[in-house]
This record gives sequence, structure tokens and C-alpha cells, in this order.
Amino acid sequence: MKLLTIGEFARASRLSPKALRLYDSLGLLRPARVDEWSGYRYYTPDQLDQARLVSWLRHLGMPLARITEITGLPSAEVAAAVAAFLRVTEAEFGERKRLALFLISYLSEGETTMPASSPALSIRYAAASDIGRKRKQNQDVAYAGPRLLAVADGCGPAGDAASAAVLDALRPLESAQAPGSPDVAPADLLNALSDAVAAASSSVRSLVESDPELAGSASTLTAMLWSGSRLALVHIGDTRAYLLRDGGLFQITHDHSVTQSMIDAGQLMPEEAASHPQRSLLVRAVGGRPDEAEDTPELSLHDALPGDRYLLSSDGLTSVVPIAAIRETLRRLDLAPDEVVARLIDLANEAGGPDNIALAVADIAQSA
Repeated sequence: MKLLTIGEFARASRLSPKALRLYDSLGLLRPARVDEWSGYRYYTPDQLDQARLVSWLRHLGMPLARITEITGLPSAEVAAAVAAFLRVTEAEFGERKRLALFLISYLSEGETTMPASSPALSIRYAAASDIGRKRKQNQDVAYAGPRLLAVADGCGPAGDAASAAVLDALRPLESAQAPGSPDVAPADLLNALSDAVAAASSSVRSLVESDPELAGSASTLTAMLWSGSRLALVHIGDTRAYLLRDGGLFQITHDHSVTQSMIDAGQLMPEEAASHPQRSLLVRAVGGRPDEAEDTPELSLHDALPGDRYLLSSDGLTSVVPIAAIRETLRRLDLAPDEVVARLIDLANEAGGPDNIALAVADIAQSA
């Protein structure tokens, strides 16, 4: 079979030589032959279908790490993976569209409220923090209430004080005077969370500046604030939020970590992240340097539906318990939120409990 040079293959596949070299290094699209003297890559015409598939998936916006996982699977399984990616993408776009439409209306007409999209919901909730089996100090905190769910994971010499300061800044949102009634505008929910995180960052930086030995102390944060059937989500660091809906489990936050950045760039496989020497390094945290956007949180709006189950978790769970086991536990709808929290903490400790564990779980039901 005639071999194609990398230039010929690039033109035929509509991939650049640079992209082909990257896909080779990732094991995503290996050349058929590499010249041992020049290092020049050659491909067969039979590889064009795979190359075009990779190109299409990249145009969809699918991360390289996910493409690597599904390339080579039977067509039906690839199609199922694309369908799953589409569902998540459409959901994310739907949330952005709703927020954009609200902002257009709010800014152009001065509206301050948005009609409720569905009846008010009731929430059952639970939260707990556990020291684990290896650490001498617990730097993780968790909170669950009728309007607020939050998990924070402290790091550095004053990590416990940092995570506590973060939670203290958010607790007032639970009060009757804070946003919480169904007629609160979505932007007000986001503003309330943004202001609380800004206050938390200021508190953590003041703590660190008071003692040079506390340098490097900071905290992650993932929190949800409810108003009627809408929830506002704030996220910074590598604590996570998951949604169980119709039996499917979706991670609705994106880690702000060095390893996740490497995965996004196609430089690291997801399964390699757990053992990577920089796995605990964050690129964003509460108390980071604001001039370098290191404490800038992600804010988003979501519609909660009856039957939803939400999980907020520190990496003391997600770094040691397989996602399949987490999914299986969350699917146990016969378990109340406090039982789910207890079971997940047990799973983390049974896996060695190398880190602190903080969890919050909320079940959504339609109000009577």
C-alpha cells in the first residue's frame, strides 16, 4: 500500500501537520511508519477515516482526552459517546442562553425579575466532613441548608482557617434577608454569591498577610444557592458539583487544577492525573492573587427539576473512589441524603482515606 507523507496526509485529512504530530504524541493517531533517521512520519490511506473522525470531533468541541478514550471503539459506542456529549453541551448552552436572554432584558428594559419557569421545589439535604485515615487535621468543611449547599477544601498551613472563613462568608446567604424567595432575579443570586466569594477571598488574604508563616494558605469552594426552581452555582478550585438526573450522572463543574489544564490541552490522560506529581496544585483558589485572576470564580445558573440529586464533594472522595461507585450510590434513591453522605464517606475511607472528605447532598422534590 502506498504511504502518504505527513504533508500529503494533512491535506487529505484537513488536519495540520502540527495537529498530526500532537495526535501522534497522545497515541490518538499513530503514523504507519516513522523514518528512523529523519523522524519523518508516513501514513496509509486507510487511516484517513480515523483522521477525519478526530477532526469532526474536535470541531464539535470534544476534549482531546475524551476523543482518545473513544477512538477505536465500535461505531455504535462512538455514536453513543457523541450523543452523550451533545446532551451535556446542549444543557450547558441552554443555561448560557437563559442567562444571556435575562441580561439582555435586564439591561435594555431595566427588569429586575424573571417569571418562574416552574413551580417552587422543596429540598432534602445533608452534609458532613470527615478527617479521613491519614491526615492529622481536617481542613475540609461542608454545609447544607434549605437555600444553601457548600463545600470548601482548605490548603496550606492555615487551610482549616481558610475553609472556615469561606463558609462563614457564605452562611449569611441562608438568612431570611438574603436572596431566597421565588421572585428573586437570577442576577441577584449570582451577585450574592459573587459578593460572598469576594468577601471570603479578602478574609483569607488578610489571614495570610497577618503571619508570613501562613503563606500559601487558601481554599477551594463549590456552592449552590436556591431561589424557587432556579439555582446559582459558584465554583473555584477542584471541589466538584455533580447532578444525578434521570439515572445519568453529570459533573457540572470544571476543575481549576494544573492536571486538568494539562488534560484539556491534550498533554495528560485523565487516568494519569491521579498519580501525577502536580495533582494537588490549583490554578485558582479563594484567597489567590486577584491581580492574576487566581481567585476568580465561575458562576452559572441552572434549573432544578423534581427528582434531581446534587452532590458537592471535595477531592478526598473523587480522587480515590471510582466514579462508577459514586454513581451507583447516588442512584440509590431509597437512601436519604444523610445516608448517601455517610455511605460515600465510608467508601472513601475504605479506599484508604488519604485525605479529608467533605460532602453535601440535596434531593429535589416538587412542593406540595
